Amino acid sequence: MRIVRGLVGLLGELLITAGAFLLLFVGWQLVWTDVVADADADQVISTLQTEFGEPTSDDDPAWVQPDKVKLGDAYAIVRIPRFGAKFAKPLYEGTTRDVLMRGIGHYSETQQIGEVGNFAMAGHRTTYGKPFNQIDKLRDGDVVLVETKKTYYVYRVTSHQIVPPTQVSVLLPVPDEPKAEAEKATLTMTSCHPEFSARERYVVHAELDAKYDHDQGVPSEVLKVAG
Repeated sequence: MRIVRGLVGLLGELLITAGAFLLLFVGWQLVWTDVVADADADQVISTLQTEFGEPTSDDDPAWVQPDKVKLGDAYAIVRIPRFGAKFAKPLYEGTTRDVLMRGIGHYSETQQIGEVGNFAMAGHRTTYGKPFNQIDKLRDGDVVLVETKKTYYVYRVTSHQIVPPTQVSVLLPVPDEPKAEAEKATLTMTSCHPEFSARERYVVHAELDAKYDHDQGVPSEVLKVAG
């Protein structure tokens, strides 16, 4: 009996230790990854804003062409007024794990910012800065502002979907319409659904509503959030 009690006690201690490690891991995932990702994003945005403020020549492109954007490079800033006045996240080329640990990623196989067709991007809903944590709070008409060196692109939300991860047709030039030819510039945002799960994807679609020269800025009324 003494041996049995000793084994039970040892097992109990091991379970307590394992539980403590599990709690530490969960805390690291839910809190510390956000702290690290947010600090990194702030530094990248600061660098981009400095670059965007430098003088440009007349022949500079309004956006960085896909073949000039390396996988993992940050080249734009995404602002969503519904997520708060201070919300600003860097946009990176690609949607690899390393990219999405740092911010929002552009699906490289989709169109670029402002182009006719579907400009699509992805972001975490939990952990690693969780840029799309409130994606389900977006309302039709809400603004998604994408800032590049020369231009501000104003997209407005048009619809929402919840789809299985296998439904990649949401990334087509005309979402979910494989035979259709794109005639307007649209945006698709994707994130995991529900929170803390990858069982489905939450998808938001938007259309390009306006664009403004970077030097001109965006009218304040454009960025107002409806009640």
